[in-house]
Amino acid sequence: MVPFIDVVLVLLIIFMITAPILQSGIEVDVPKTKTVKELTEVRMVVTIDRAQRIYLNDKAINIHDIGQTISSQSPDVAKQTVYVRCDESVPFGSWATVVDSLRQAGIVNISVVTQPLSERSQIK
Repeated sequence: MVPFIDVVLVLLIIFMITAPILQSGIEVDVPKTKTVKELTEVRMVVTIDRAQRIYLNDKAINIHDIGQTISSQSPDVAKQTVYVRCDESVPFGSWATVVDSLRQAGIVNISVVTQPLSERSQIK
């Protein structure tokens, strides 16, 4: 019984460490900036991956349907905050098209997700 409890505790520790790291199942290298705001609430997240595919909360979505989908999920679109995660290798035009689609849907609170700069990358 004791070895079983040891294994369960080790698994619990592993899950406790890895759970905060797993923000999303979509692999995206977001740009690094000096100012980063912590996400404390669950919000709508639009992700653009390296292949310029668009996802809304981990589900693939057509860019023409993104505004309507967010409008149907939110009672007040004007107050809805949408976070945009974009791979740093995606051309600016693709990012601008997604942001424009969100604005056409009436969403004005659009935030860009970035990672903090590490001390090593500032020295280079």
